[in-house]
Amino acid sequence: MTPLLHVDHLTCTMPAPGGGDVTLFRDLAFDVGAGEVVDVTGPSGSGKSSMLTAVARLNPHATAAMALDGVPAERYDPQRWRAAVAYLPQRPTLTGASVAEAIRLPWTLAVRDGTGDADDGASGRQRRFPRIRTGGDRRARHLLPDERIRATLDALGCSDIELERPPHELSGGQAARVALARTLLTGPRVLLADEVDAGLDDDNAARVAAVMAQAAGRGMAVVRIRHRPPDGLAARVLTLDGGRLTAQAIGTAARTAVPGRAEGPGGAFRPDGATDRGDAGDARRPGGARHDDEEKAVAA
Repeated sequence: MTPLLHVDHLTCTMPAPGGGDVTLFRDLAFDVGAGEVVDVTGPSGSGKSSMLTAVARLNPHATAAMALDGVPAERYDPQRWRAAVAYLPQRPTLTGASVAEAIRLPWTLAVRDGTGDADDGASGRQRRFPRIRTGGDRRARHLLPDERIRATLDALGCSDIELERPPHELSGGQAARVALARTLLTGPRVLLADEVDAGLDDDNAARVAAVMAQAAGRGMAVVRIRHRPPDGLAARVLTLDGGRLTAQAIGTAARTAVPGRAEGPGGAFRPDGATDRGDAGDARRPGGARHDDEEKAVAA
C-alpha cells in the first residue's frame, strides 16, 4: 500500500553560531497513512520543528526525498506542495483587520484560484513569476461564508471570538486555535501541527484533539508535535532525540530500530508491533541487525 506521505533521507544541517555547520539529524525516514494521527516528541532543541518545516518544504537547511500519494515532491511547485502538506506553527501569524479576514487569507491566494499558475503535480510546468494574490476578497467570502467559519471556531472552543474582532486582540491560545481553524478549512491532505495545544487548558486541548480526530476520520493525515500526555488519538509516537528517530505504537512496547523507517499502515511498522517486511539485516525490524550505512544519524 502506498502511504499518503513518504519521507526518506531527511537531513538538516544548520549554520552554527560560532561558524561552521551543525547537523540536527541525517537520513531520517517515516511514512504516514491517510487518516493516521502520529505524535512527535523529543527534548527541546532536538529538531522536531525543523523536521516538520522540512517536510513542508519551508526549511532551506534541509533536504529529503518525499512523495505525496506516490507523486514525488519535485512534481509539485512549493506553493502546491504547501497547500497539500500544511505546516501550522506554534506561534502563527494572523494577518487582516478581522478574524474572518485572517481566516479567509488563503482563499485570496493564486494557488487556490484554479487558474493553473502553479504546477499541478503532473505537468511539472511552472510560470517563471507565478502570481501570489488574486485580490478576490469577495470571491473568498463566497467560497468561505461566515457560517462555516463560525461553526469551525465554535467546535474549537472559540464561541467567544467575534468574526469582526481584530486578530491582535486575541490571546496566544485563541490565536493558535484561529490559525488551526484556518488551516483545517483549507483542507490539506497532511496537517503538520507544531504544539498547537501547548497554551490551552485541558478542556480546550480536548476540543482541538476532537476536531483533529474528525479531520483524520475524513482521510487527513495528522502529524502533531506534542508535550502533553497521550490523548488516545495517535496510533504511533515518533521520538526525535540525538539525531535519531524511533517509533512506538501506542499501548505496546515494540519499537523500531533507528535510524530506519518509522512507518504507517502500509509499511514495516504496524500498530500491533509486528513487521510486514524485516529480515535479519533490516534496521526496521525490532532486534534485527543494522547495516553499516544505517548508523548515519548524528547528534547536533
